[in-house]
Amino acid sequence: MAAPTSPPLFARAFSPLAPRRGIGALLRDLEFAPTTSLRFSVCRRRAAHLEVKAFGNVFGNYFQFATYGESHGGGVGCVISGCPPRVPLTEGDVQVELDRRRPSQSRITSSRKETDRCRILSGTHEGLTTGTPIHVFVPNTDQVGGDHSEIARVYRPSHADATYDFKYGVRAVQGGGRSSGRETIGRVAAGALAKKILKLKCGVEILAFVSKVHQVVLPEDAVDYENVTLEKIESNIVRCPDPQYADNMIAAIDKVRVRGDSVGGVVTCIARNVPRGLGSPVFGKLEAELSGAMLSIPASNGFEIGSGFAGTNFTGSEHNDEFYIDKSGNVRTRTNRSGGVQGGISNGETIHFKVSFKPTPSIGMKQNTVSREHQNVELLARGRHDPCVAPRAVPVVESMAALVLMNQLMAHLAQCEMLPLNIALQEPVGPASRTPE
Repeated sequence: MAAPTSPPLFARAFSPLAPRRGIGALLRDLEFAPTTSLRFSVCRRRAAHLEVKAFGNVFGNYFQFATYGESHGGGVGCVISGCPPRVPLTEGDVQVELDRRRPSQSRITSSRKETDRCRILSGTHEGLTTGTPIHVFVPNTDQVGGDHSEIARVYRPSHADATYDFKYGVRAVQGGGRSSGRETIGRVAAGALAKKILKLKCGVEILAFVSKVHQVVLPEDAVDYENVTLEKIESNIVRCPDPQYADNMIAAIDKVRVRGDSVGGVVTCIARNVPRGLGSPVFGKLEAELSGAMLSIPASNGFEIGSGFAGTNFTGSEHNDEFYIDKSGNVRTRTNRSGGVQGGISNGETIHFKVSFKPTPSIGMKQNTVSREHQNVELLARGRHDPCVAPRAVPVVESMAALVLMNQLMAHLAQCEMLPLNIALQEPVGPASRTPE
């Protein structure tokens, strides 16, 4: 029987079982190796596994949802993952929020006739969530293909037509595809569930309202953030809680609507009873998460929290939110220029921020543009569009705020409440986490 022989040096050096060694050590071995023992083996390298991940359609890490569908396809919706089990949920809970978002609510919204009736296809049993993925579907029922026949060959100014072509080399030419406002149906459906859980767990209330339309600006002190109600906001078609300013905003929209033009607006959002401790330094700051969520909404183009850009008009001594102890022994701030967030973490005060929305780019006026064949052309857009998106953006802003807070709440519970709290400094998350003053 022949004695076993050692494998060639190259085989030993490049064996997958060999320890990793530097190139210097390898060269030293080769220098002293007998030349007669060198043998080369050439093998075909296995092709690397190529995995393509479709980013951009999924939001959240713990409470996660994905939207799908297009404006003129068969329908739109969302799939929610990570929802806690045993949460009461019916289609009616979701429908209430979808009804606030749907088109054809008034003369200042799109005339598209959609009921936006939702169906929950999975993830619930006998009115309770099961902890498995929840699928919410809303069919499109009023697609009018002729509305968008001209844009198959031209780029609408300030739309996503050109950039979708630049990126993908193909696009859905009817209704804007994924860039359409109907994509927000999935956000509002998921947000309805997030709102409900936040209310049940912590008593969180999230409300948004229109605070500016074109040049009509609601004064900062016109709304009491601690007492404004949904009923007050929903009392008029523009969703402004001040009746006088609401009338002025509606008049501003009507003025451009009748001539086929559009205007922009600002939506203010508040979140009351938010637990302390949500948000993480440094890249997971709560205001950064909120801003990213808000700027993902179609037509949004600006975000500010607390005093925002106006805060640059103050000195530090004027702008700082001084702490004090209230009658119940809670640490509070006398002012709230921080907007309820300091160091990227919620401090227990009311969170308030603003989101701006550009004028609707689809207008009934001739505009200069170019075709897909790179020809200069004129375009007169047809279709059914909002003369101002701000009123219908209100429930979308609320939903995205709820989804951010829900995700951050689950992250906080997983990290900071796994072990006993430092009661001298921390308080457990729950409906009674802070005694009102």
